[in-house]
Amino acid sequence: MHKRIKTVPRYGKGFKDRLYLPAIYEGMKITFKHLADNVSDSNAIDVLEYPEEQPTDITERYRGLHRLTHREDETVACVACFMCATACPSNCIFIEATERTDGVDEKMPKRFAIDTLECIFCGYCVEACPCDAIRMDTGIFSLTGNAREDFVLEKEQLLAYKGAFGEENSRARK
Repeated sequence: MHKRIKTVPRYGKGFKDRLYLPAIYEGMKITFKHLADNVSDSNAIDVLEYPEEQPTDITERYRGLHRLTHREDETVACVACFMCATACPSNCIFIEATERTDGVDEKMPKRFAIDTLECIFCGYCVEACPCDAIRMDTGIFSLTGNAREDFVLEKEQLLAYKGAFGEENSRARK
C-alpha cells in the first residue's frame, strides 16, 4: 500500500526572509503612507460625530436594545414562560411570574429585568420567545449611566420602548 504524500515547500528559508525586517519595513511603509495621506487631507477622512450625528445605516436586522411588546388590548404580551431566560447564554434575564388578574388563564411577569451589562446581544431570547413578546428592534444602540443599576432594564422601561422599524404589538396569538 503506497501513500501519496505531497510535500509543500516551506517559505522563508533564506536569510533575508528569516530576518523579518523586510516585512516589517513594508508594513511600516504602508502605515506611514496612510498617515501622510490623512494628515495632508483631513477632510477626506470619513468621520461620524457621535452622539450629535446618529448613524443612518442601521438596518431592521440590527440587534439594538430590548423591548417588550403589547397585545391589541395593551396588556403585556409576555406570559412568563421563562423560555427567553432559559435560552440566554449569559443569564442576564430575570423573570418573576404572577397570575393575571383580568380573568385570562395564563401567567404574566411580575418582574422582568434584563442586565444589559451582562447581555451579549445575541438575540437568542427573541428567537426563543413563543409569544413574540421580546424584541431587539428599538434602534437604540448606546446606553449610558452612572451606576450599575442604570443598566438593569426593568419591565416598565422595556414596555416604554417603541420599535424603530415597524409594528408595535405582538404578532402572536391574541
